[in-house]
Amino acid sequence: MFRDGDALVNRCQFVEDHQRRYGVKRLCDILGIARSSFYYWRRTAPARIARQAADDRLAARIRKAHKESDGTYGVPRITAELRDEGGQAVNHKRVARIMRTIGLEGVRLRRRHRTTIADPATAKAPDLIGRDFTAKEINTKYVGSGSRRGSHPPAPTEPCVTVSRYTALVILFPRWCGTGASARTSPGIAA
Repeated sequence: MFRDGDALVNRCQFVEDHQRRYGVKRLCDILGIARSSFYYWRRTAPARIARQAADDRLAARIRKAHKESDGTYGVPRITAELRDEGGQAVNHKRVARIMRTIGLEGVRLRRRHRTTIADPATAKAPDLIGRDFTAKEINTKYVGSGSRRGSHPPAPTEPCVTVSRYTALVILFPRWCGTGASARTSPGIAA
């Protein structure tokens, strides 16, 4: 009921604007919202307005703290600054939400850590199929992955090939993967 928040607000506002002419029940039925949702929206309007005004005041304080830090402070430091100023308690999630809505963010100085550095001296694996993964018949192209997790399984005694029904992609399924058949084909492709 309240999942599409903005759409519900727009529909409730429409009912509010046209209720005198058409009636709440008819408009709610046409727009597909429950009347209880409309009346809840109407009843909570003063609280929403007060919350928006409080967020606007807090946004002014956040802009000031962000400007004083020359645009470097992010959510944690601005939250700490607002708490040090005194006044009402401020939650870091609320500060983050308001900073996101007004388009402010702090400076990130941390470097990205490279976990894998490729050795430039090693030879690259050749592309023997020319990036063409389609096959017209079985046992013409074999495609596999170069990475394995855990222990290495025994080498397959007989390759097992399947052809995908959508793209005719040939994928290598060795017997040790538990496929059970020597070759499987999808419907519509001749073996």
